[in-house]
Amino acid sequence: MSPPADLAAPHPLTHPEASTATGPSRPVLRRIAVFDSGVGGLTVVGAVHAALPWLGIRFLGDTARLPYGTKSASTVVKYALQASAHLVAQPVDALVVACNTASACALPELRAAYDFAVLGVIEPGAEAAVAASRSGHIGVIGTERTIATNAYPQAIAALNPDACVYSAATPILVSLAEEGWFDHPATEAALRAYFGPWLADPAVRRIDTLVLGCTHYPVFKPILRRVLGEMLGRELALVDSAEAVTRRLAELVPPPVATASQPLAEGAIELLATDAVERFVRVGGLFFPIAKAAVQLVDL
Repeated sequence: MSPPADLAAPHPLTHPEASTATGPSRPVLRRIAVFDSGVGGLTVVGAVHAALPWLGIRFLGDTARLPYGTKSASTVVKYALQASAHLVAQPVDALVVACNTASACALPELRAAYDFAVLGVIEPGAEAAVAASRSGHIGVIGTERTIATNAYPQAIAALNPDACVYSAATPILVSLAEEGWFDHPATEAALRAYFGPWLADPAVRRIDTLVLGCTHYPVFKPILRRVLGEMLGRELALVDSAEAVTRRLAELVPPPVATASQPLAEGAIELLATDAVERFVRVGGLFFPIAKAAVQLVDL
């Protein structure tokens, strides 16, 4: 079985400062592009901005066509190529695919299209899950398409062949996140409806780690901890792909060097949406402080 797309060798980060007369050196990352099917990718923007505040970030939420998780793989590839092409029309040093579905379906095409680094969220999330799990029993929740690709089990197996991975599609959580219903009776009802049959399997009940396989899902951490704690009688480690991909970015590149005459400035944040800007601002503000940047409507 071939490795999942997100485990393919990444392109080296390219930047004018990436080489010297004495040989190659680690590049300096100045500006990245990030895209997702909706506002959920703002969890990645927030995590990256908090950890690497000097980075400029261009984010596009394809709100006109969300969710990607219910689309065919070929449609997801087409949408991902269109979204990324718009983002990188202005120079960037790297592209972060802040969508688990697009990471599972479109990374080979995206990496073939660009000569800079293209990072997905699945491989960093898999690494974090393997590191967090003591028992090797790992659960994954995500959209229908992400789960159908089997990308997380493959990525986890590549790191720990003895791991047991149990997956469940929980697509309605995307809509609940987009509504801003992070701790709502409807959200709790959906979680119990999904987890009840899933956790009825004694094997699944052995999980000690749960991968939040959609960038919309980290907003549900408090209610997930409470509901799963009640259903299992113990806590699970929750793996947030936004935090995982941020760690990967931080590992790939060093921060620019600040001097007394040139202190590090905070990177500019640009937010783009393909539809419903008012809703993007209202709901997106729950994921990320929208006041840091104006939101622009774009047509792909």
